[in-house]
Amino acid sequence: MSNEEEEKEKKICSVVVEKVGGRSSVITCLSRYPLKFIIPKKVGPSKIDAVWVYVLNYGGGIVSGDQISCKFSVGDACTMVLTTQGSTKVYKSVGSKCSQQILEARVGSNALLAIIPDPVTCFSTARYYQKQIFTVSSDSNLVIVDWITSGRHESGEKWDFDLYRSTNNIFFDDGQPLFLDTMLLEKDKFGRVKEHMQDYQVIAMIVLLGPKMQYIQNIVQDNVKRIMSEQLHNPSAALSHQKKKADFFTTKPTFVASCSVFGPKKIGLVVRVASVTTESVYKFLRHQLAPLEQMIGVPPYR
Repeated sequence: MSNEEEEKEKKICSVVVEKVGGRSSVITCLSRYPLKFIIPKKVGPSKIDAVWVYVLNYGGGIVSGDQISCKFSVGDACTMVLTTQGSTKVYKSVGSKCSQQILEARVGSNALLAIIPDPVTCFSTARYYQKQIFTVSSDSNLVIVDWITSGRHESGEKWDFDLYRSTNNIFFDDGQPLFLDTMLLEKDKFGRVKEHMQDYQVIAMIVLLGPKMQYIQNIVQDNVKRIMSEQLHNPSAALSHQKKKADFFTTKPTFVASCSVFGPKKIGLVVRVASVTTESVYKFLRHQLAPLEQMIGVPPYR
């Protein structure tokens, strides 16, 4: 291994979870600046077999030019939860420097990896790229929540960053692609992002994959169908006052969600959300992911 490769390897943060004494246990934990991993001894009832890993950023966020690389391995029949203690702040860029975070994860047979962070919040002029690559078995289970807010509302910043790119790729362990997705928001290429987003302040994507997620997938699909039916088809009070129907149909709903299945035998579900408030997305996530409590110990986003 060359000196350059050795130096790059030293900067990689990693967590390995395997069965020890019949329980999911952390056997390797390595974190480097600018990240720190916090692994509490207990989250939820002791009967729940799950490891929780909290990701912290030194300085409270990602600084311009930061290059972060993480690797996670969840062994067969293990459960791991990766989360944060607040939104991930991406500070203003210095020149054209782009902050970057790469996450690679391998999920074993009958294992569960749940990535349920708070949203990313990019400051004005920030440039940020994140990529998450997952390798799964045919019976692996995966939950991914990937979401971004428009910025610091209290400072008047709304979709005022220069670049945000988020890629999520899932592959089977034989290399066959299962899910490939990229969201790109770029001020220079498409003009002011704010004009395209209009009143929407949050964009979110939720991925549910695997046999343990089938029950939750069915619930989420039913809930999204009901929510959108209420948003789009219930007559507004304005119509009762003889407002033109055209005005009703051009009124934008405050919360929009859609679902689509993917993969062989529809083993995966992707949910996409846009909302005018962060709290409404938190509420949506709490409600839709509540059944995870029996697998990870506490309800997500409680």
